[in-house]
Amino acid sequence: MTKLKSLVLALSCVGMVGFTTTAKAIENMKPMDLSNFDNSVRAQDDFFRYSNGNWMKNNPIPASHSLWGSFVILAEENNKKLSALMDEINKNPGKAGSDRKKIADMYKVALDSAKADKLGKAPIVPYLDRIDRIQDKKQFVDMIGEMHLAVANPLFGFYAAQDDKNSAMVIAQVAQGGLGLGNRDYYTEDNERAKMLRGKYQEYMVKMFKLAGIASPEATAKAVYAFEDELARTSMTNTEQRDPLAVYNPMNAKKLQELCPAIDWKAYFKALGIKVPSKINVTSMKFFKGISPIIEKTDLATLKNYLKWNVINESASYLSSDFVDAKFDFFGKTMSGSKENQPRWKRALSATSGVLSEAIGKEYCALYFPPQAKTRMLALVDNLKWSFDQHLQKLDWMSATTKAKAREKLKAISVKIGYPDKWKDYSKLKIDANKSYFDNMVEASKFATREMLDEIDKKYDRSKWHMPPQMVNAYYSPNSNEIVFPAAILQPPFFFLDGDDAVNYGGIGAVIGHELTHGFDDQGRQYDKDGNLNNWWTEEDAKKFSEKTQVLVNQFNNFELVGEKVNGELTLGENIADLGGINLAYTALMKALKNQKVEKIDGFTPEQRLLLSWAQVWRANTRDEELKRRIKDDVHAPAEARVNALMPNLFFFHEAFDTKPGDKLYRPVSERAIIW
Repeated sequence: MTKLKSLVLALSCVGMVGFTTTAKAIENMKPMDLSNFDNSVRAQDDFFRYSNGNWMKNNPIPASHSLWGSFVILAEENNKKLSALMDEINKNPGKAGSDRKKIADMYKVALDSAKADKLGKAPIVPYLDRIDRIQDKKQFVDMIGEMHLAVANPLFGFYAAQDDKNSAMVIAQVAQGGLGLGNRDYYTEDNERAKMLRGKYQEYMVKMFKLAGIASPEATAKAVYAFEDELARTSMTNTEQRDPLAVYNPMNAKKLQELCPAIDWKAYFKALGIKVPSKINVTSMKFFKGISPIIEKTDLATLKNYLKWNVINESASYLSSDFVDAKFDFFGKTMSGSKENQPRWKRALSATSGVLSEAIGKEYCALYFPPQAKTRMLALVDNLKWSFDQHLQKLDWMSATTKAKAREKLKAISVKIGYPDKWKDYSKLKIDANKSYFDNMVEASKFATREMLDEIDKKYDRSKWHMPPQMVNAYYSPNSNEIVFPAAILQPPFFFLDGDDAVNYGGIGAVIGHELTHGFDDQGRQYDKDGNLNNWWTEEDAKKFSEKTQVLVNQFNNFELVGEKVNGELTLGENIADLGGINLAYTALMKALKNQKVEKIDGFTPEQRLLLSWAQVWRANTRDEELKRRIKDDVHAPAEARVNALMPNLFFFHEAFDTKPGDKLYRPVSERAIIW
């Protein structure tokens, strides 16, 4: 994630329609709305459209979005709440230096398009001038360090994270990067979409260089692109980076200097303002070995223009509207298919929530997250953990030795619900309403980066959260062996306060099961109960696991959308988690319904409603461009695949909807992926 972008901790899906419409949509959302179904489609042939077809027909994608679905609608409701909260804070911002005053000032600065337009490129000129004054490649390295601290991540990434083999400690990490297109495949593949994006990207570079007043923009763009292309060809693929062992290569600074001599690492650390770390994990040996000859042979003028490009590209969202529009034209329209940009207030809200995420989260939870919600969530988690333990005990393919360790790990998984016990301290963050949007984002970047760098070579703080409470999302951390559910996710369509058990287990229950299963997917299973990369499997069990997961890889590799096939290897971890999550939810639901009189609701059994609830969570309309981008870049399979590719593996889907040979979603038991 790039430097300034990393501060804009936006909601997982940002909406785009008016608040009145969205609020009504949330308020009127039913646990199971029969009008959303398409009864012209058979559940046994296309469960995604059977469950959501009429909703899809009646909910076209608004112009400012590339995707419109359940997540977006919930994010819109959160935008409504956050906007109301922002209005209240603006009316009562508190004293100078308080978190509320900083929130009010940051939001005001981000909203002020007139000031940004008046300033034009002026805010970034000092950085461009400093790059112009670079006289040799040593100063080039110094400038990389300064930029990593404040404004962008040229060439590579540097950050602090838990040591994969000693999770109690935080160590320095260096990662491949420096590509404006993000994914190295866009530079290397020979298909029509990749060729088109390469051409449009270079046109975008020319346009931005012109706006920034860079001499010979066409020639400059050509040289900078050629440099990025070489970086791409020494980079690992997204799939290769999913192997935890491949990205764990710890060494000291001396070894790093030998591996990558073109960078004076001591000078780089000095530019960051830190001492030389005792241990540095290199996440891509191929990349850091390969970039030295590239840097050495590249002329200084191109290297300087490459740095300028990083400043311009990463700062564009915080400059005048011509920069903002040019960036949106490429990344929003060309790459994702959006027709128009988000309104200014939503972008300002997103930026402010990124800069002061927990300060806003604290205010958000006080208003919108009642204590009883946390209590109910903890009970659900306990039920899903019980369910997983039942599955583990009954596995017929895993030895008793590995099974015992798996149960130990499951028992050790910790749970965080709602919000942190300890809130982040923003007292050292400086927000100045009189300064430019860009300058305030630079200050925020310095604050966040220094806070992160200060963790290097220290014990990991297990109270730390990696998502703010107002984010509609959840995560599992393999190093901490914990599942985390921010407050904002405990809302429809994931959780209905008055909904029946089947609907809630198909929504939030399956999400809980999904996160638990991440501890045992193809990546998570390689970490032990303490969060350390440690092989606790017998050789035979590991082999059986790989054989079972390969079935899932093959299934998704054959799932095609918009002329593109899903990457089963790239999406494997998420697909394992989806499969595990819905299976665990089913078992937990059966426990919840035990000794109850089970009746149909709206004509559907509990098993059917569980599956329909899962499908409605993923309902979405997605532009073709965005689908193609996600298939290439996203570790999650597209929404349709998360329903239709999953259903054939579930025995209770076949029982609930009475599938038969010849049905499109029918799959014989011998061909089903059965893992956890």
